[in-house]
Amino acid sequence: MGLNITKKEGLDSQEVFQKVLEILPGGFTLDSAVLTEGDYLDEGAIVEYNEATRKANLVKTAKLYADAANDATTYQVEKNHHFKVTENLAQVVGGKAYAITAIDKSNENYDVLTIGTTLGVALTAADGIVLFQSSATGATAAVYSHIANGLVRNGGKIETNTSYGVVVRGTVYANRLPYAVSTAMKTALGPRFIFSASF
Repeated sequence: MGLNITKKEGLDSQEVFQKVLEILPGGFTLDSAVLTEGDYLDEGAIVEYNEATRKANLVKTAKLYADAANDATTYQVEKNHHFKVTENLAQVVGGKAYAITAIDKSNENYDVLTIGTTLGVALTAADGIVLFQSSATGATAAVYSHIANGLVRNGGKIETNTSYGVVVRGTVYANRLPYAVSTAMKTALGPRFIFSASF
């Protein structure tokens, strides 16, 4: 299976990878049904890949943009995310996770994710809070929908049956990663990746 990458026009020219030590041969088809076709997946996106099926799933996250009270049902998040309505939003594994009921993208600086029931904790944006997609919903049900095990080598337009190369060992510029990465995701990636603080 060859790579069929359509590069995004105007994509940031900064290299995400400081060093690529191992990339899996061939390509992995992204599950585009849970994404928006026509949008772009950026280089360095963190995925869960399956070598047997040659498929990959984006580990969906969003970085908190503004503080949220412990009874909030709306959360301001930074722009670059791929959440969709009906997907479960969570903040901590084992905590609350509830479905997104609305997404407001009208503000040029942030998006607003609305959920039916509060996550029940006060969140401070300055703490670098990363919200994530949970595969389960409930008061103590939060768990990552997909477990990070690789990073997309080259970004591209999201289309049905488009394949992406996946890096499984290397060094990345942490400050250039396109999507929010939690401590739990870094732990899942393990020692195969170094997150450099260099710019």
